[in-house]
Amino acid sequence: MFTGIITDVGQVRHVEARGDTHIVIATHYDVSSVALGASIACSGICLTVVDRGSAADRWFAVTASGETLSRTTLGRWRVGDAVNLERAMRIGDELGGHIVTGHVDGVAELKDMHPEGESVRMQFEAPLALSRFIAVKGSVALDGVSLTVNDVDGPRFGVNIIPHTQDVTTLGRLHPSQKVNLEIDLMARYVARLIQS
Repeated sequence: MFTGIITDVGQVRHVEARGDTHIVIATHYDVSSVALGASIACSGICLTVVDRGSAADRWFAVTASGETLSRTTLGRWRVGDAVNLERAMRIGDELGGHIVTGHVDGVAELKDMHPEGESVRMQFEAPLALSRFIAVKGSVALDGVSLTVNDVDGPRFGVNIIPHTQDVTTLGRLHPSQKVNLEIDLMARYVARLIQS
């Protein structure tokens, strides 16, 4: 379980496809405190730590299955790419964003961006099947970042990215046509399931 509050921006150090895809990510985290088997959200994708470096050589390794590749942007990651990182919540941690599972629902595309005050207004397009779960003043996680939805028009929705978020996440580096991992709000998912029942 995560909050959508990014605590580090790591960098892809190595990618290798050998059945599953194996990825090494450099980090500023003290990896001696990261247990093997721990979960880290990597640009919104909950991945399991399968190896790690030393206190001097800070990195951790994860493995992604074909299912993860099919639902996320992970298959496009290349050496040098920046990755938003968040370690799993602990009991008693502040819930600063919203409840994020790290189970990415699909990929959204950045369609437009323009300044709005000191912020940047970004318009994304969600897959049509997911658009009904996105509501004005609801929450989404984009590449793991907890955001409030400002407007919705069919599959398109807008969010404001404040300067702080631009500085401490990868969202400040996005450009139109770029794709991001989208996780819809957990409550919206369960309400829709109850209505179907």
